[in-house]
Amino acid sequence: MSDERGRLAVYWERQQERWEALERKRAQRLPTWRTRKRRRTLSVFVVAGNLILITGAALFHVAPEVVFFLCWFGGSIVAGGAHYLLRILTGKMSNGFSIRLDEREREWRHRATFISYQVLVALMIIAVFYGLIVSGTEDGGARGAMMGCALLVAGTTLSGVILGWSLPDDDPEDFDEEIPA
Repeated sequence: MSDERGRLAVYWERQQERWEALERKRAQRLPTWRTRKRRRTLSVFVVAGNLILITGAALFHVAPEVVFFLCWFGGSIVAGGAHYLLRILTGKMSNGFSIRLDEREREWRHRATFISYQVLVALMIIAVFYGLIVSGTEDGGARGAMMGCALLVAGTTLSGVILGWSLPDDDPEDFDEEIPA
């Protein structure tokens, strides 16, 4: 039994080292974008993409299918692309393990996570009420599911948006070093 724990511990350490190496690589990407202004612009794009997704979900089976697909996939591309870039710019605070963060980074992350969790709960309550409202209509179940999906996506991107909006500018000297081979 202890041999198995040893293997799991070795595997876990290897995974953490791999993630840390990936994070060091990502930390060097987009050095000129690491400003508060760029992160805030990307945060606005994520929120706008989420609103387009929610609009598409509200139009599901109500408007022509082309409108739904344009809103759904357009919002996904805008929100997904901006969120991907925002996660690169916020670094390990948005996607790393808490054990790898210093006190300041951990405090920022916990604050953003707590706020986004509270908003996500409120969005899920809205999804339930929306589902109840449309349940008597034609395709009400599918419409409620689409809205729940859109609101869930919007809620899960909020911690990155909050971090992107509130973090101060990075120190440019941090990016002068080369990536070790």
